[in-house]
Amino acid sequence: MHYKPFPHAAGRSRRLMAVSLGTFASFNLPAAFAETTAESRDTTLPAVTVSEAAQPGLALSRPEFTGSRLGLTPLETPASVEVLSGETIRARGDQSVREAVTRATGITANPAPGNGGTSLTARGFAGQGSVMQLYDGTRMYVASGTVTFPFDTWAVDRIEVLRGPASVMYGEGAIGGVVNVVPKKPTRGPIENELQVAGGTQKTARAAFDSGGKVNDNLSYRFATAYNRSAGWVDRGDANNLMVSASVRLDVNPEFNLTLSYDDGTQHPQQYFGTPLVNGSLDRALKKKNYNVGDAEVSYRDRWTRLNAEWTPNDRVTVRNQFYYLTSHRHWRDSETYNFLPATGQVRRNDYLEILHDQEQVGNRADLTVRSRLFGLDNATTVGFDVNKINFTHSNNSPYGGTSVVDAYTFDPGLFFSPPGIVTSPRFRTNTTQYALFGEHRIAFTEKWSVIGGVRFDHASMTRRDLVASSEWDKTFANTTWRVGTVYQFTPSLSVYAQYATATDPLGALITTSDAQRNFNLATGKQVEVGVKQAFWGNRGEWTFAAYEIRKNDLLSRDPLNPTITQQVGEQSSRGLEASASVEVLRGLRLDVNGTVLRARYDDFNESVGGVLVSRAGNVPTSVPQQAANAWLTWQFLPQWSFGAGLRYVGGRYADTANRVRVPSYTTVDTSLSWRVTKQAALTLRVYNVFNKYYAEAVSNGGQQWLLGRPRAAELQANFYF
Repeated sequence: MHYKPFPHAAGRSRRLMAVSLGTFASFNLPAAFAETTAESRDTTLPAVTVSEAAQPGLALSRPEFTGSRLGLTPLETPASVEVLSGETIRARGDQSVREAVTRATGITANPAPGNGGTSLTARGFAGQGSVMQLYDGTRMYVASGTVTFPFDTWAVDRIEVLRGPASVMYGEGAIGGVVNVVPKKPTRGPIENELQVAGGTQKTARAAFDSGGKVNDNLSYRFATAYNRSAGWVDRGDANNLMVSASVRLDVNPEFNLTLSYDDGTQHPQQYFGTPLVNGSLDRALKKKNYNVGDAEVSYRDRWTRLNAEWTPNDRVTVRNQFYYLTSHRHWRDSETYNFLPATGQVRRNDYLEILHDQEQVGNRADLTVRSRLFGLDNATTVGFDVNKINFTHSNNSPYGGTSVVDAYTFDPGLFFSPPGIVTSPRFRTNTTQYALFGEHRIAFTEKWSVIGGVRFDHASMTRRDLVASSEWDKTFANTTWRVGTVYQFTPSLSVYAQYATATDPLGALITTSDAQRNFNLATGKQVEVGVKQAFWGNRGEWTFAAYEIRKNDLLSRDPLNPTITQQVGEQSSRGLEASASVEVLRGLRLDVNGTVLRARYDDFNESVGGVLVSRAGNVPTSVPQQAANAWLTWQFLPQWSFGAGLRYVGGRYADTANRVRVPSYTTVDTSLSWRVTKQAALTLRVYNVFNKYYAEAVSNGGQQWLLGRPRAAELQANFYF
């Protein structure tokens, strides 16, 4: 199968870019805001650098923009915000975004080929429709539950995590939280380069290069690329990926700059959909078996182009605009469901599926931030808009069929086939136009006490065309969400906060709303949260604590009087505690720990089982662990030597709404030993999953099929700086 580009895509991109720049240029600010002193109008360009030095700890005093567009620090934000620096991520050996972000408090993964390997869980809510993922503040709308970019951490400057409802910031689909991957940016210092080469067990190999710096007084750049390949940990588990990230910044004058960025990612992950259980448990003799067909295919190609403009006429006013054009092409051709047959010692393979996604998204986001004093009080306000258009085409070989039986231990994988007369072809197409208006305001009543509020209005119009039946229908979603919070800083390094927020979530994925969901609205939610944050011991230690309750309403549930009828009356909730700490115990010895415990439940949820209505009220939602913890110890025991060790714990989960199939908890340990040979070279030896724990990262087929995580693996890495 070949991917076909969307017609007229390039023309639409050029037209929208022109509109974007025109919109940006049309901001007519009051003269009072534009006035500056002679000193502030100095024509010397200010130094712009992005420090690659890791900020140890929780970075509570570092401004971030995921929890608030006002550029507040986590200490000033009435929400649970966590920042993972890129250097810390790479020092821990986390090469994928999923590996990195699941070391943050309360974030766990539920990766599978069908969701792009990126599905996350936070605060009792799982999946792409409840935990949103952004790249440099921009989201690609979820299509059929799948997001595939970003995936590699080599080009990451930092990852910012906002836990809890974030619809007021980013729209529908973020009741559990938001993960924002911020890439490295151009720097105006001297040009610096880094080369990394690595190799290890499972025939892994990696080559990566990063370069950035000043070309002249007005022009700077950043370029990063990484290539990975592996034979995997199952039969026929070959995988490879390539990431390229490039950006150029033009400083037109001290107040105005433009940054053009392009990112390209190609992935061919393992064509592995899991291992079938034998009598409800894992048979170690099957742990390396791959029951997919011999010509299976899983591939993703994502391309992101962004043009950022920023104007800061003085220290009180900032105007930002981002034009973006994103495309994604995905292809699956697999047999995806396997069942062990005890009577014969064979495995039956079902679901011979071929699916293609072709997605295009073009849009523009702009905001204006003004800082002022009103009635003697410090104020900060951000207002803005976001508009985009998404075109999506879904191709498949439905009605899905195909069945084969192979020996469980020795078999020919065979080839993919569809039932006679069934070919893969486009089945439906959606066109979605979305716009949003948002605002946020902070007022400081005293030096210690501030109140922050925000509001967002979202409007989305979708047309879905059935390309087989030649029919179509339209659907419009319109929602307003808001939040309000307060922060009291007893000292500059100790704050307590409280927040109330509302949210909206799609019933599946907004741009692929199905025929069965067309008559329903988005689910709604609300959260109450309180917490405390503190830096102590001369900033050698930091800690945070949060308690929250979230309720999500309007789930699809069966009518108690007629099980054949679906109603939007269900409810789901979670309440929990989260804590994190980072302490420099001794000079050169730092300990980072975090953990969460929660109670997630279906409060009102009915299913029809064999035509009989069954209540799931009181049960735990699927794929939601109710405990999770991380720890990482870093010890620089000699001037040029350092040791690291990390622990990851994920509690047990249920694979079904009836809570009859429980997936065991697991704990893995990773270690590293680094030697800074010279200023220009370093060597690192890493061992992942030291104790060779076998565990399920994700499950399918009603919990009878485990997608196993990586077993013990070792890697030797060399870095060169020049």
